[in-house]
Amino acid sequence: MYEKDGEKYFIVDSHMHYWDASPENWVQGAEQYAKGWIECFHAYQGLGPADTHQPLEEFQKVSEQQLMREEFEEGHVDVAIFQSTYLREWYKEGFNTTERNGYLAEKYPGKFILNTRFDPRDGDAGMREFEENVNKYGCTGAKIYTAEWNGDSRGFKLTDPEAYRFLQRAEEIGVKNIHVHKGPTIWPLDKDAFDVSDVDHAATDFQGLNFIVEHVGLPRIEDFCFMATQEPNVYAGLSVVIGGLMHARPKFFAKVMGELLFWVGEDKMTFGSDYNIWEPKWQVEGFVDWTMPDDDQFADYPRLDTNGKKKILGLNAAKLYGIEVPAECQISEGQPAAQDDAQLVEDRSVAQA
Repeated sequence: MYEKDGEKYFIVDSHMHYWDASPENWVQGAEQYAKGWIECFHAYQGLGPADTHQPLEEFQKVSEQQLMREEFEEGHVDVAIFQSTYLREWYKEGFNTTERNGYLAEKYPGKFILNTRFDPRDGDAGMREFEENVNKYGCTGAKIYTAEWNGDSRGFKLTDPEAYRFLQRAEEIGVKNIHVHKGPTIWPLDKDAFDVSDVDHAATDFQGLNFIVEHVGLPRIEDFCFMATQEPNVYAGLSVVIGGLMHARPKFFAKVMGELLFWVGEDKMTFGSDYNIWEPKWQVEGFVDWTMPDDDQFADYPRLDTNGKKKILGLNAAKLYGIEVPAECQISEGQPAAQDDAQLVEDRSVAQA
């Protein structure tokens, strides 16, 4: 666990990956998309500190040893949550699959929580695959990528009838944490497919599920905030917010954090490094040290204290996933995400179980 100035922080990296974007995994005929995708990711890494940048060849497929070192030995992370993104149209074995992530999760028990994924356009076969992964790995969360290409389709909405069938099944089998990618686009995906407008409809209709909106809908931060403040089961996933903005765009980072703190609140925000785009070490250390600028343009934003940072860096995600937190890392004022609205989802889920 990370310790600074006598305070101990339990760190949950709630959004990270173990991908294979090496040329050997590129689908023949789709090489330009596979190459363009990972090169776009690599360009995003440039928003972090210069001494953390990696050569493209290394970035395409980090080793198991490198991941374990950068997440846990150097990165201050106590528990990491794998998020799966398949991209089978471009990558022969998938970009970042449940099976690939599951290999590490099984090899290092206690270090990882494994989330699977589903794509409603895969129909009955996709439903069987989803159920099999949940049964095999005990997944309680899933990553949804609404802009992923699938055959002739270049995206879907959470409000599509087939998506509702999968969300209903997820609720039935205990997959209660739905991580939805809604943020900056990656070439060659379509920006409009990441719009957050479908989240509130689904969140209202599936109040037994938690919707963690990864990347908080950037650049649509206002749309996300006004939606998330009305939906008690919508959470702000800070991957990209911290990694992409804290170092490269500090004033914009303060604005985004200020809007999130004002509208959504520290009880519904979760840290994610987005590894291997960015390493968790500098993000954790920088966020613990961060304070809202003492400037008139930020005067109407809430300030974030040590307890708030502990919630965001780990305690909120620990509550969502039932992770045991050491006593010395808990906060004295009560449990994270304990406000009435945030408690609603847990209460309903228990009642339905």
